[in-house]
Amino acid sequence: MNRPLIISDCDEVLLHMVVPFRDWLAEQHGVLFELGSADFTHALRHRESGALVEREEVWRLLNRFFDDAMHRQSPIAGAVAAIGELACHADVVVLTNLLDHHQAERSRQLETHGLPLRVFTNQGPKGPKIRAIIGEYAPSRTIFIDDLAQHHGSAASETPEVTRLHLCGEPLIAPHIACAHRAGHAHARIDDWQTALPWVLERI
Repeated sequence: MNRPLIISDCDEVLLHMVVPFRDWLAEQHGVLFELGSADFTHALRHRESGALVEREEVWRLLNRFFDDAMHRQSPIAGAVAAIGELACHADVVVLTNLLDHHQAERSRQLETHGLPLRVFTNQGPKGPKIRAIIGEYAPSRTIFIDDLAQHHGSAASETPEVTRLHLCGEPLIAPHIACAHRAGHAHARIDDWQTALPWVLERI
């Protein structure tokens, strides 16, 4: 029988993203990011004018961050040790919503932090890519971990057999994001790796 498979998101699950993105915006672009919202398109304002940053510019800035400033990201507390433990019992891969040309840099970034994991890039809903990864690995069972409710909804629709854990390791935004467990699309919501690790181990 093949090994179990864990498919994990990266940003706010393995590595902090919002806080270094906020700091980079302020330092390099004169943009303030109010962390009281999970919606980037309503959270960014120009420091001088107070005007909202236009939606297209938000996504341009986010892509620039991944082009220029991924080195600012650091691991979520407990993530490196937890993934190391899980890798003893299962195959672990990363499914990250980045443009494809960032795949190699994301792999290098994770390896630098002690996470030498295979990386799959994706744009849009993650369910179809989860299904494709499962088709390649043919695992005995699969666990999907992500910080955003919409990806759990996509996974629940496309691959209902997958066990789904909603985990947001960034405490500044965790209270503000929609809960996939409450919506019925994730089997649990746990926002710290100390608690999440035994939960995942019990299910692989």
